Amino acid sequence: MNLAAEGGYQLFHLGSTEWALLWASAATAVLAILVGFWLMRGVLAADQGTQSMIEIATAIQEGAMAYLKRQFRTIAVILIPVAVVVFLTSTKALQPEDMRGLTGSAGLSSMASAGTFRTLAFIAGAFMSGLTGFIGMSLAVRGNVRTAAAARNGSMADALRVAFRTGGVAGMFTVGLGLLGATIIIMLFQNTSSAILIGFGFGGSLIALFMRVGGGIFTKAADVGADLVGKVEQGIPEDDPRNPATIADNVGDNVGDCAGMAADLFESYEVTLVASIILGVAAFRALYPEDPKKWVIGIIFPLAARAIGVLASIVGVLMVRASEKDKSALAPINRGFLTAGILSVIGTLALALLYVGNTAGSFTTKAGEVVTTVTNPGWRMFAAVVVGLILAQVLSKLTEYFTSTEHKPVIEIAESTRTGPATVVLSGTSSGLESSVWSIVAIAIGIGVAIGLGGGNVQFVLYLIALSGMGMLATTGVIVSEDSF
Repeated sequence: MNLAAEGGYQLFHLGSTEWALLWASAATAVLAILVGFWLMRGVLAADQGTQSMIEIATAIQEGAMAYLKRQFRTIAVILIPVAVVVFLTSTKALQPEDMRGLTGSAGLSSMASAGTFRTLAFIAGAFMSGLTGFIGMSLAVRGNVRTAAAARNGSMADALRVAFRTGGVAGMFTVGLGLLGATIIIMLFQNTSSAILIGFGFGGSLIALFMRVGGGIFTKAADVGADLVGKVEQGIPEDDPRNPATIADNVGDNVGDCAGMAADLFESYEVTLVASIILGVAAFRALYPEDPKKWVIGIIFPLAARAIGVLASIVGVLMVRASEKDKSALAPINRGFLTAGILSVIGTLALALLYVGNTAGSFTTKAGEVVTTVTNPGWRMFAAVVVGLILAQVLSKLTEYFTSTEHKPVIEIAESTRTGPATVVLSGTSSGLESSVWSIVAIAIGIGVAIGLGGGNVQFVLYLIALSGMGMLATTGVIVSEDSF
């Protein structure tokens, strides 16, 4: 918004409070990664079951690694020319003389320096996105057999613990690497960080596209192929290990639901953060045009709020434990998700009131008249994040309603099987379309509320919409864990 007019840099100054919050964000990201390693160690230490179970699991693991190697080779062929394009299309980004960063007061003053750093950020984003998918899938194919072994003992609590913590590894690496990458870029490049963050987000998006779409196609092709050859042509029961395509089917399930989802959510997690950071300075310049010290708040608040979400996600993942009263695994999972959301609300409220504050934005006209821009910015920013958190809970409940066997849509689809395959297809398609409508309505309402919170200031409105999107993904650590589970 103000980037083009200022040569690609943003005007702000990192004070002692901002540096403290940046270091706290980096430490939180490292903590999430360490928790991921700790969870991984616990999962790998679990019993793998019988020799037959281990043999089948080994075949699935070999298939998964073969798929990932082939996919990463294909991605590398595309990544290299795209990286060249990123370098060639980079433009220089100047830096104000009184500001500092890795590149000094000269900023990214040449196309070569700008292109080099942005391309490195692009590669880093791609690497981290691919790494989250790789770790998620590598552990998923190992956690499968351990979950089955725990279930053989008749304990849902043990099986849930192994399965959910397997997903928790992917969740922790997703949020940890995403937050760490953005924090390091801001600490190093400071006023020109927005120009570098674009490359970082683009790299994550590119890899997520291939892993999500490619993984989804492979999943469905393997699933349908296994059923056609096994059940239809050879008369082999579904998911029978004697059918080699069944192994590919199970590999596909891990590819789409673990590797693809982890990379996809890493991309969403990162780009919402990048959008909030880029819009932050413009928003606070619009609120406080005569108070440059406040402009940095727009950049630091999203990072700090995201760090709070990471801490909440860690607690949420560890909270998922089944009790004797739980008849379904969804009950403890929902408790963990809700706990993470509540902790995020409390932490974000403290951040908004103590760091942002509620000093009304204002400016003085040439006639000497003081004009108020927006009142209570701290409360408004907190409310925008809460809108996103509530939206995440709503979408979770909608998903559960339209996919659970205990609710009307699935029951109606099951009943439609009595009249033939045509009614099943029609019933399933209509339920899917209806679920999309309600999701779109929920998102539209969330955007509308964020617009209303902006107080008519266009820059601040856009910033609040970005914060709402960021709030929706604040508990990504639990979301990825739930999906991988």
